Amino acid sequence: MATKFDLEERLLDFSSRIIRLCEALPNNRAGNHVGGQLLRAGTSPYFNHGEAQAAESANDFIHKMSICLKELKESFRCLRLIKAVPLIKRPSKIDELLNETDELIRIFYTSIQTAKSNEKKTQATRKG
Repeated sequence: MATKFDLEERLLDFSSRIIRLCEALPNNRAGNHVGGQLLRAGTSPYFNHGEAQAAESANDFIHKMSICLKELKESFRCLRLIKAVPLIKRPSKIDELLNETDELIRIFYTSIQTAKSNEKKTQATRKG
């Protein structure tokens, strides 16, 4: 799969893949529990990224992006658990999604660090 550089499109694709995976999990206690957790965590970054784009301040942007990062980390753990149990017939199918989750985590982490650094520079300029 070709790497997409539009973060909104990547998050839409990621959320779509998460939904399809959750729909494929077994309809039992474990599948429903882990699937529900993954469905919430795995679709949240798409929605919160939209909120970050409309942030009212640098701190609001950092906060919304941090929520995305937190939810992506939770998604990563859910995916690892689905693979470890395994809750699907071909657990190796999770690998691509794990890789994408890891890449998104890195993107959001870097974006947050950059935003924090820029905010510190802005505050220093205002004081100086």
